[in-house]
Amino acid sequence: MYITVNAVKLYYDKTGNGSPLIMVHCNSMSHKIFNAAVKVLSQHFTVYCPDSRDHGKSEKVKTLHYEDMAEDMAQFITGLGLEKPVFYGFSDGGIIGLLLAYRYPDMLSRLIVSGASLNPDSTKDLPMKFFKLWSHFDRSDKMRIMMREPDITDEILKGITVPTFVTAGEKDVIKLSHTQHIADTIPGAKLRIFPKEGHSGYIMRSTKIADYILEVTRE
Repeated sequence: MYITVNAVKLYYDKTGNGSPLIMVHCNSMSHKIFNAAVKVLSQHFTVYCPDSRDHGKSEKVKTLHYEDMAEDMAQFITGLGLEKPVFYGFSDGGIIGLLLAYRYPDMLSRLIVSGASLNPDSTKDLPMKFFKLWSHFDRSDKMRIMMREPDITDEILKGITVPTFVTAGEKDVIKLSHTQHIADTIPGAKLRIFPKEGHSGYIMRSTKIADYILEVTRE
């Protein structure tokens, strides 16, 4: 299905029945990374999985900005008439979720983010070197956005009032200190570090994140 939001046409899948849950993927991927989790979650929620702008089947753009992508999600929610959805974001999706929750404090019922960054310095040195190399071959703006954004300040984190749950892998490409800072600075946020996991192993084509979402949405 398609919806036009913020002057961009977004593709999304809708599966299941129940209260709304939105799942937003990482950089350079699409909603399909959540297929295994959606099979579990769709038994409890109506799951909406959009492709971010310039990703998957959604409309291409020349330049990407996380603020624009957060506004896409705000208009996605209002455009579909979703009432207090749970928002789950992985990596870039987590950045989008943090910005969305700050800008629209009454829009979500819960925010769950995995592997989100505060700024380009959040990424460990070796992965960032790889992303910089990749950016020379990728004609899109997907890698380059990670070189200059986001800029999530303590003011933003302290302004998030929705119940928030922060996760990362023990071996994540995001520095643990930055993940810890997100959880420590958002009022009342809870942190879960998944042992022996990297950035994506417990999320992409996995049901582990589905189990965690079910756990925290029952609290």
